[in-house]
Amino acid sequence: MKHHSVTLIVGIAALCTGCSTMFRSVEIAQPMTARPAAPAAAASANGAIFQQASYRPLFEDPRARNVGDTITIVLNEQINASKKSGSDASKTQSTTESVPTVKGLPFKTLQGMSVSGSSAAAFAGKGDSSSSNLFTGTITVTVIEVLPNNNLIVSGERQIGINQGSEFIRFSGVVNPTTIVNGNTVSSTQVADARIEYRGTGYIDEAQTMGWLSRFFLTALPF
Repeated sequence: MKHHSVTLIVGIAALCTGCSTMFRSVEIAQPMTARPAAPAAAASANGAIFQQASYRPLFEDPRARNVGDTITIVLNEQINASKKSGSDASKTQSTTESVPTVKGLPFKTLQGMSVSGSSAAAFAGKGDSSSSNLFTGTITVTVIEVLPNNNLIVSGERQIGINQGSEFIRFSGVVNPTTIVNGNTVSSTQVADARIEYRGTGYIDEAQTMGWLSRFFLTALPF
């Protein structure tokens, strides 16, 4: 009974290890959104035309700069990588030895004998790997923190429900305000420490996921 318990514990541990390796989460900066701080109450200075509640500076920069402001991230991730390697080595060696004939020595049966040997070794190896990724789209995120150098930590997500499943995209990173262009947008290639996650749930996603028993054998078996 004790042996079966140990086996069960080892199996569960291996299964959990396989699951954690297979479903690694992207470390998105939290929280996913933030509300702006309430402004300090100012003394009313309303006049016949000027109204404090509806006042907007004429030359105010519309770019995001405070906690709670929103920025549109233009996703333009395209990564291509390739690698090739090859090696070739060979070695050949031969040896010939002989025993001369000397009169008056014992073990005369070995005199005049010759010994020869040869060896050869060859090795050839090649490797080739390539990777290509393309991710485009847009997502609007929220400024969750302003750093001392005025850089903005942004984070946000978008969820979409489709029939019996759902899909969501999450994004976080550090934005330099000088890279924000017209329309309060910035390219994802200009975001530092960018974290992008796109996943889905539902029966379609489940059909593409390996079953727990298959993951167990894939993790536990040494062959």
